[in-house]
Amino acid sequence: MRQHQNFIAGTVAAIVIVPLAVLFSAVITAGRTSAGGTGGTNGGGGSISIELGDLYVKPSKISVPQGQKVTLVVTNAGSVQHDLKVNGTDGTEMIAPGKSQTIEIGPFDAPAQAWCTVPGHKQAGMLLNIEVAGAAASSGGGTHAMTASQNSNNATIDANATPAAGWKPFDPALKPAPGGTEHKITLTAEETVVEVAPGVKQQMFTFNQQYPGPVIRAKVGDIVTVTLENKGTMGHSIDFHASKVAWNDEMRTINPGESLVYQFEAKHAGAFMYHCGTAPALHHIGNGMHGAIIIDPPGLAPVDHEYIFMQSELYLGPNGEAGDLDKMMAEQFDAVVFNGYYNQYKFAPIRVEPGQRIRAWVVDDGPSENSAFHIVGTVFDTMFKEGAYTLKPDASKGGAQALDLQPSQGGFVEFTFDEKGFYPIVTHKFANASKGALGLFQAGDVTLAAGAGH
Repeated sequence: MRQHQNFIAGTVAAIVIVPLAVLFSAVITAGRTSAGGTGGTNGGGGSISIELGDLYVKPSKISVPQGQKVTLVVTNAGSVQHDLKVNGTDGTEMIAPGKSQTIEIGPFDAPAQAWCTVPGHKQAGMLLNIEVAGAAASSGGGTHAMTASQNSNNATIDANATPAAGWKPFDPALKPAPGGTEHKITLTAEETVVEVAPGVKQQMFTFNQQYPGPVIRAKVGDIVTVTLENKGTMGHSIDFHASKVAWNDEMRTINPGESLVYQFEAKHAGAFMYHCGTAPALHHIGNGMHGAIIIDPPGLAPVDHEYIFMQSELYLGPNGEAGDLDKMMAEQFDAVVFNGYYNQYKFAPIRVEPGQRIRAWVVDDGPSENSAFHIVGTVFDTMFKEGAYTLKPDASKGGAQALDLQPSQGGFVEFTFDEKGFYPIVTHKFANASKGALGLFQAGDVTLAAGAGH
């Protein structure tokens, strides 16, 4: 066990609020053209018009006179609120969609930059380069000044650290589907600072102030009615993979203070992901805005215990701040975790008894890494993946060793433990097991011996 412990296009008309290319691609090329090309100028009089969108600034470069203040008329043509601040500090307030603000900036003696300060928006392309007539040219016109690998302010995880006194794990026990045929649920969207590893906190984008979001369960044919309330400081949305609804309606982004009702019939069984789809979607999912919805297959057999494991990655930003979009784009994750915390079921083993029948539901919330869910010391005799059984107990005595899932896929496995002891929970992609995707089942009243291994 030593190894385990160290581990739609065209004309969908004006109702299409955010283009799909923006929604599913975090980095949008800045520098969109206008009547004057990519640059705007101010020769000492008048003003410069700046358009903010999802996710761009147009023009992406302006030229201003040295030593003079400049007037900007900033209009938000996007679907969510944006701002524009020089050096991220001085500029507009948050501008609602369709509204404008007029501000003065400068004077400037050297090139500068201004950007939207909503987390992730600068990195996704909302950057304005300010050139100064007569001053030396700026060093570059990239979408941001620092790459993930260069940011030494990002938090790091100490693999040998342990949680502080009073720490509580995410409860993995899965409750049965509630009675009735309609389930009314309220989810709040907001930004919340949470601990993701011992001594490491991040500003996660959350549902109901938790990472991952609450687990929702229903049966085939049930109606699920979700009220989403945005209590955060930026636009958020929700997408249930278990639903069949129009993307531009229930899944639309809502701004702070707004709410929407998302209703659907659960027509198909499975272990599904749900998540925020607001652009850049990668940044919102990568910052923890996801969860699982379980739709029971008809005739689901009773078991002694049911548990839920949601696998996801951590892309750490500075301590207490949002995760690093550059890392997300490069798939440079710092950790892979079950239910939102580094090695948490190593610190808090899941207690069961030998011979009890256990069902483990698994959803790979990603956003980008796959999973090979495996439990050391047992064999899965039942496997349900992406809406279908791939293995059931019968005369063939078939067994499975891993539930393989790509991001957003889910299913469950069933098994028993024949003996008292500890049974590691891992992804059998061991590079990730050593990065936080590790836990333990404890079968019986036993103590983990020093030097126990596998």
